[in-house]
Amino acid sequence: MQLHQQKGMISLSPPTICNSAKKPAIFVLENVKNLKSHDKGKTFKVIMDTLDELGYEVADAAEMGKNDPKVIDGKHFLPQHRERIVLVGFRRDLNIHQGFTLRDISRFYPEQRPSFGELLEPVVDSKYILTPKLWEYLYNYAKKHAAKGNGFGFGLVNPENKESIARTLSARYHKDGSEILIDRGWDMATGETDFANEENQAHRPRRLTPRECARLMGFEKVDGRPFRIPVSDTQSYRQFGNSVVVPVFEAVAKLLEPYILKAVNADSCKVERI
Repeated sequence: MQLHQQKGMISLSPPTICNSAKKPAIFVLENVKNLKSHDKGKTFKVIMDTLDELGYEVADAAEMGKNDPKVIDGKHFLPQHRERIVLVGFRRDLNIHQGFTLRDISRFYPEQRPSFGELLEPVVDSKYILTPKLWEYLYNYAKKHAAKGNGFGFGLVNPENKESIARTLSARYHKDGSEILIDRGWDMATGETDFANEENQAHRPRRLTPRECARLMGFEKVDGRPFRIPVSDTQSYRQFGNSVVVPVFEAVAKLLEPYILKAVNADSCKVERI
């Protein structure tokens, strides 16, 4: 199911797969958390009503509050704050949805989430370090908005802190990398009094490399097989920023496994009866 945005308006394309002659027994849809509140909730209501009309039971459909289990944060699996709404639907005629809830995803949280620092490459090309001009722009931009009481600004992550959580990696990361900058020892106090200080400038922050983005999204494990990245840095940032946190959906798949088996059996029984 796709949402198209044009001039501030979002329209819902017909969920053609769910409306096809061979309806899937189970589906999983993912979108940004703000989908729930778009147009004062009207867009989300259209989606839910449409899925209901197509004959699907959506897991946790009645849950809409602060602790909505349909909203899953990737930070439980990897050190990135990335909230996404996940809709899991079951074909109503198969009657297999009872007992499924995304609240149970916590069963698959890792015992030890990797730290942000553990995902970083030990040595990177200097091209990933912010230029003095870009760093000064981002620094002053953040100060200006902080003075106005706004929260706009860069996200500086300390890789030495085991509890560090990065902001959400976005498709615009290739532009300036401001949402996730890696602290390389920049001294804020010195920056305030002498921004051009040569020694401090040597510690300007850097952006993530594409491979580090792959790790932050769960496509690659530090001690695992390297994920193949056949495109440019710009395209890599766009694609990773538009992607999903892989272990989140591994966990959803594990939750769904017994229900998929139920669906296969239910479909087989229907064919036999026909």
